[in-house]
Amino acid sequence: MTWSILARDGDVLGGAVATKFFAVGALCLHVEGGVGALATQALINPMLAWHGMPRLRDNEDPALLVPALLAGDDGRAVRQLHMIDAAGRMGQHTGAECVGWCGHIAGAEVTVAGNMLAGAAVLDSTLDAYARTPGPMAERLLAALDAGEAAGGDKRGRQSAALKV
Repeated sequence: MTWSILARDGDVLGGAVATKFFAVGALCLHVEGGVGALATQALINPMLAWHGMPRLRDNEDPALLVPALLAGDDGRAVRQLHMIDAAGRMGQHTGAECVGWCGHIAGAEVTVAGNMLAGAAVLDSTLDAYARTPGPMAERLLAALDAGEAAGGDKRGRQSAALKV
């Protein structure tokens, strides 16, 4: 239902998300300066953020934190979770039962994940546009979403988006 991008640029952390789901920003994106950015999507579980953000504050490595959070989640097969911390460390998960096309990719201090997408080009275009767009993070994140949308975006259409920096 969604694709999102989380990034770190120096001391700035942020994320952006687009979807057919109504009011996605209320549940999907969680960003805290000096700590990290986290996105829970597919069948959103807000408790992943509720438990994950404090653990990022405690400097837990996202690569270890993602599987630890999902271990207690009976719905992990239908969820996506990805995060980046203030040091640029990342963790990613795409459940085996997420609706296709689904997946996740990463670049230098950026992670992109999505499901119910037109195809892999959505994530590739999102990542590429973020990497090649100059300027402030907010503008780079918006350019990344625009590129993902141009590549097909959410295969059901679009209804909401959010940006947090």
